[in-house]
Amino acid sequence: MRPATSLFVLMMCAAAPAFCQTAQPAAGSTPAPMPAAASSVTTLAPITVSGVQPGPGLWKVSKGDHVMWILGTLSPLPQRMQWQSHDLEQVIGQSQQVLQQPTIKLQVDTGFFGKLFLLPSAYSARKNDDGKTLQQVLPAPMYARWLVLKQKYLGKDGGIERWRPIFAAQQLYKKAIKANDLSNSGGVEDTVDALAKKYHVDEVSTDYQLKIEHPHDAIKSFKSSGLDDVECFGRTLDSIEQDMPAMTARANAWATGDLEALRKLPDSDRHGTCVSAVTGAGFAQKLGLADAPAKLEATWLGAARAALQNHAQSFAVLPMQQLLSPTGYVSKLKAEGYQVEAPDADSDAGTTDTNTNTNTNTQ
Repeated sequence: MRPATSLFVLMMCAAAPAFCQTAQPAAGSTPAPMPAAASSVTTLAPITVSGVQPGPGLWKVSKGDHVMWILGTLSPLPQRMQWQSHDLEQVIGQSQQVLQQPTIKLQVDTGFFGKLFLLPSAYSARKNDDGKTLQQVLPAPMYARWLVLKQKYLGKDGGIERWRPIFAAQQLYKKAIKANDLSNSGGVEDTVDALAKKYHVDEVSTDYQLKIEHPHDAIKSFKSSGLDDVECFGRTLDSIEQDMPAMTARANAWATGDLEALRKLPDSDRHGTCVSAVTGAGFAQKLGLADAPAKLEATWLGAARAALQNHAQSFAVLPMQQLLSPTGYVSKLKAEGYQVEAPDADSDAGTTDTNTNTNTNTQ
């Protein structure tokens, strides 16, 4: 993973994690034992799977005799899972190109000393206007819920009380999923990267690069934007209080390769709500963030078409949502005439004949 170029980039990543690539633990390693998870807000505590798990099967996109195998990723995933897919290694080893997972990258146009001067500005942008506290900017019932979850997952962190809701929500979410034996990633991208290097397969970035030419002005615009992130904050509380069992079940379904369960289990809309809070703000229009998701989609689709045209076999990594959604990236390819096959026989997106599919459920 390329390091972020400034604290401003890190600040934006915290506000909208979909825009940034995050570091991941190496797959196949054995994590240190986690402390016992705090009791869940819900009455039934979810349990995550552990040990060696096969992960999901691969989707097949083809046109003529050219094929692309796609692995769907998910976040969060079980913390103690050891992901091991023998079929994945075989597929990457026989491919001529690997498309990396699409992300939006923010590039700051400033030198080393410019980055140093950005630090205090970026830190101040993380805080509420006029030194207000969360208690002053949130509805009273929402703040009361926050206090309960803060005590449970953050403890006595007084400084966070002056953070903007979107940053406080992200910090709470990170701590909550860790306490529930989940992690943001199971090392999927690191594993794919290692296999591509092992077999000398060309890796192609599908990032959309967004250059911030005047970072000082960008931070000033962010601070004065009147970011409406209360709904994002409330949806994050909902996710932690109510959706943790479903998130754990989805993580377990990914780990065990249960695609049917992934289709049926509800997905929290916390992520989309928080991204919309950022892309809908005035500063996002000025920076070009508002249409960045659409440009990211166009970037990936272009790379996928090129890979399928130029290579007999290629491999790609995509968020599982882009594989399952009727408006996802893969559905767009299907609408263009590409054949799409899911790794199970009952897929609405593919055919019922999956005998020719590579499936990572076998060990």
